[in-house]
Amino acid sequence: NLSRYKDSTYLPASTFKIINSLIGIEIGRISDEKMVIKWDGIKRSNEDWNKDLTMEEAFKVSSVPYYQEVARRIGKDTMQHWLDSLNYGTKKITTKIDSFWLDNSLKISPDEQLGLVKRLYFDQLPFQKRTQQIVRDAMVQEDNTLYKLCYKTGWGMDEQNNNIGWVVGWVEENKHPYFFALLVKSADENVDM
Repeated sequence: NLSRYKDSTYLPASTFKIINSLIGIEIGRISDEKMVIKWDGIKRSNEDWNKDLTMEEAFKVSSVPYYQEVARRIGKDTMQHWLDSLNYGTKKITTKIDSFWLDNSLKISPDEQLGLVKRLYFDQLPFQKRTQQIVRDAMVQEDNTLYKLCYKTGWGMDEQNNNIGWVVGWVEENKHPYFFALLVKSADENVDM
């Protein structure tokens, strides 16, 4: 669906953890992948979030509270600067600094997501190489003798209460990457990724 791929935009949901991590590391709000943010003590339905987490762990379990705290530490002005510098999606923070990527304030197209992961893979983003390497390493889901699979998922709801699901990343075979950006949109409330 080329028009949906190139011209339609959707909330990035948890795929924004890629950007949140890059900015956080670059400006020192995240020291490295082992940096712990203490659990705030609020019990959430996702048990994996109910404990102190490192950045690496928070990325893997897609911890919203961890990354909300990172965004608060980054601040709205600095976040806006980086969204503009990256030309990331609609570049809009029209709601709160700790939820704008979840509430349809910020949107991005699948084509833009694909461009982002390509630039990340090739160290072409305006971040230090160390910063990009830490985020690439956090994205590794499978690594064996045949291939390396790296991605980030995202799940949310659009304004019409459709489920929006993302998987963005790459698979590398023999040092050759194949990039992908998968978007699932469904009105079925029972959809599970």
